[in-house]
Amino acid sequence: MAYHLAHSAGSADIATGAANTDDVATCSSGNVYADLGFEDPTEESLKADLVIGIIDEIERRGLSQTAAARLMGVSQPDVSKLLRGRTGGYSLERLLGFTRALGGDVEITVRRNEPKQRGKLKLRVLEPV
Repeated sequence: MAYHLAHSAGSADIATGAANTDDVATCSSGNVYADLGFEDPTEESLKADLVIGIIDEIERRGLSQTAAARLMGVSQPDVSKLLRGRTGGYSLERLLGFTRALGGDVEITVRRNEPKQRGKLKLRVLEPV
């Protein structure tokens, strides 16, 4: 189980490590995007995982930002934003397209769920054989 520690600004004594009575430990949900109040935290988490995979593939192949941009069909500044982990403005579909442009195979599986429950999104990255 993950915990977040929150405290009032300026109330911690970093130099001495003295205890601070303003500190409050709160239990994390396990999804930072849910804890931050995103509308669809599961989708945001999935986007982040896809961007990590895109970054890993660009680095593994030793691509420059310009070369990666050409393959992905975007501008070099767009690749720069992705390399800094910025997913804003990109749909899951677009990020999956970037993954495919870099040689990744994407497989989507839809399973039945309980009718009254919202379905789940899950990403599983398979290493090449």
